[in-house]
Amino acid sequence: MIFRKIPLTFLILFLSVACAYAKKQPKYEQAHQLTPEQAALVDRAVAREKVLIKNIQQRTPLVETYIQNTRPDVKLYAVPVEDQYTLSRVDFGKGFFDKTYQPRTAAKHGFFKGSFAAITGLTKMLGLERFTYSTTGFMQMMFLDPTGFDQQHYVFSFVRREFLGSVRTWVYDVHPKVSGMGRFYGRIWVEDQDGNVVRFNGTYTGPTSADSSKYYFHFDSWRMNVQPGIWLPVAVYVEETQRIEGTKSVGLKAQTHFWGYSLKLPTRDSENVSVKVDDAVDKSDDSQDVGPLQASRMWITQAENNVIDRLVEAGLVAPLNQGGYETKVLDQIVVNLVVPNNLAFTDQLHTRILLTDTVETTTVGNTILISKGLIDSLPSEEAIASVISMELAHIAMGHHIDTRYAFNDRLLFPDESTFQRIDMYHTDHDNAEAAKKAIEYLQASMYKDRMPSAGLYFAQLTDRAKVLKQLNSPKLGDSLVKADGTAWMADLQKMAPKLNWDDLTQTAALPLGSWLKTDPWDDKVHMLNAKRYAPMNARDKMPFEVTPIFYKLQRYDAASVDAPAAPTAAAPAPNQPTAQPDGTAAPSQQ
Repeated sequence: MIFRKIPLTFLILFLSVACAYAKKQPKYEQAHQLTPEQAALVDRAVAREKVLIKNIQQRTPLVETYIQNTRPDVKLYAVPVEDQYTLSRVDFGKGFFDKTYQPRTAAKHGFFKGSFAAITGLTKMLGLERFTYSTTGFMQMMFLDPTGFDQQHYVFSFVRREFLGSVRTWVYDVHPKVSGMGRFYGRIWVEDQDGNVVRFNGTYTGPTSADSSKYYFHFDSWRMNVQPGIWLPVAVYVEETQRIEGTKSVGLKAQTHFWGYSLKLPTRDSENVSVKVDDAVDKSDDSQDVGPLQASRMWITQAENNVIDRLVEAGLVAPLNQGGYETKVLDQIVVNLVVPNNLAFTDQLHTRILLTDTVETTTVGNTILISKGLIDSLPSEEAIASVISMELAHIAMGHHIDTRYAFNDRLLFPDESTFQRIDMYHTDHDNAEAAKKAIEYLQASMYKDRMPSAGLYFAQLTDRAKVLKQLNSPKLGDSLVKADGTAWMADLQKMAPKLNWDDLTQTAALPLGSWLKTDPWDDKVHMLNAKRYAPMNARDKMPFEVTPIFYKLQRYDAASVDAPAAPTAAAPAPNQPTAQPDGTAAPSQQ
């Protein structure tokens, strides 16, 4: 008994000392002391964060978030099971509140008072409202810590130097000195010229030392040099691969994109906005008369111009980029359909890009609008042509928008009311007629032998339309699928071979973000300058899926830079259309 009591006594003494020692130790590992040069860059980064907040307070960008909940899959690793989507015009000029992160019940406002409703809605979409934290938690991923990012609140540990594109950065691991709700915990990349934080990756801490994943998601936040000396948030990727809801293991992937930083402050408290007419041309000396048919078409064109201008002003349609993707690729495909079908239009046809990720398209007068999300997911030139052919049929058959928009006063409303105030969708009857006519156009065109390949896209679209309902819910125009989930171009789909995940030569649809990038400052779209890789397995296909975001950053050069750096994207199939030197779209290779 004596032999047993002695070790027990020592064990109790040891545990007592260990517990007392542990209470004195900080939660995080001690960092190596920074050199004077490393500490100086951290001080510059702290100062630049304050400058960034001031810059953002002067902006009212559009913020788009698309979320896909996933479940594990044996063959594909993970597949989407449902989705959520939101698009908001966020006013950061209402100010940041210099308060610590508080539970939702303790405060009725967060960092962005002016956009409280939008941010609250996004928080609910992410399923975070059931936790005690601020309703602005998701949007905080734009910032490291708006109220306390400095060396008094955080410990910085230098890791290495690293290039992000052509920008040299110093990498630091960061953790709070004292645990608390909403403190950043992760890694930052600081560019070495001015000390701007250009990327940060990690999460936020919970109220205790326990796992914070039930309060916050892990995220990767990127910023871009959009103007001389100005770095602003451009994208945030969120991912949680292992979450337990009830008895189910679920995952989440989300992308948030920011654009429209140069947009002026919209009118929010009034239904009227000031309108300025520039470059008006006096044609009073034009003696040619106008007949009834021409007058009717000119009336439609006037409505078309009013709507397009209003959508560009609201940041929903990309400004026309002469020599860009619209004219080099899309307009050429229009010609490839118009000429062999002997379609004679009195006015020139145009294509424009709707800047949303939703899969939708429509026509406004003689302008074909195709969403960025739709273009990004189309795998081949013939697939693009199949979409354009249906819109071409709408124009040829006279399915135009309501001409009430020829009266400009009908478009005088706040930007955030655009979805409610502009109707550009076609009726089911019009869509059915256009789909039938579109098949005829394709059969008479250079794409007639590639129609089965184009039909694959609609097969994949209908296969995932049941779970990706928000992606296929148009905001301004028409969906490619009917209310019952079948495609309008079902006749084209019937020509397609059966979907086969194991056939690596078969790419039915691409991941989101595969083709285009949006300049966050001026809203122009540009084609990705990224290497293309063929899929090595079924998991590489990822049709309509959200993927991680990576940017090859570069510094803004007003003399030579006309577009933001391109994020790398999942590779399309070998038969992707590309812009040739003459500006035409390269034909698919079969």
